[in-house]
Amino acid sequence: MSRDVATNKKARRDYHISDTYEAGIQLRGTEVKSIREGKVNISDAFVRIERREAFLYGCDIQPWQAAGEYFQHKPKRARRLLLHKNEILKLAQATDEKGFTLPCLRMYFKGSRVKVEFGLGKGKSHSDQRQDMKKRVEMREAEREVARFNRK
Repeated sequence: MSRDVATNKKARRDYHISDTYEAGIQLRGTEVKSIREGKVNISDAFVRIERREAFLYGCDIQPWQAAGEYFQHKPKRARRLLLHKNEILKLAQATDEKGFTLPCLRMYFKGSRVKVEFGLGKGKSHSDQRQDMKKRVEMREAEREVARFNRK
C-alpha cells in the first residue's frame, strides 16, 4: 500500500514521459519526519546522473520544527537515489541523447520507506501542450453529451 506525499502535475504537462522508474531515497531522520507532515515540494525536482550515482535536485523538504539546530537538515540539498547499477547506466545513456531529462513525478510512502517516482521525458513544445489541452476539452464535451443522452 502506498500513500502519496507530493505529486508534480507540471511534469506530465511539460514532458512526454516514455518510461517511469521507482527509486529509494537516502534521507536523514528530520527529513522523513517533515515528509510525514507533508512539508515537501517537488514541483522543480529532477534527477541527474553523476559519477555512476543518481541524485535528486530541487526537492524542497522544509525543516522539521521540533528538531534542534544541530540535527536540522538543509531544505534544498541534493539527495542520493538508491538504484541498481544497470538502471543508472541505462538512464545515463538515455539522458546523453539530446532533449531527454528525468523529472520527478511523485513522492510516496511504500510501507515505511520513502520512494520517488521519476520519468524519462522529452520536453513538449507549446503547440503540443495546446493540442493536449484541446483533446482534453473535446473528451470532456463528448462525455457530457453521452451522459446527457443516457439521462433521457
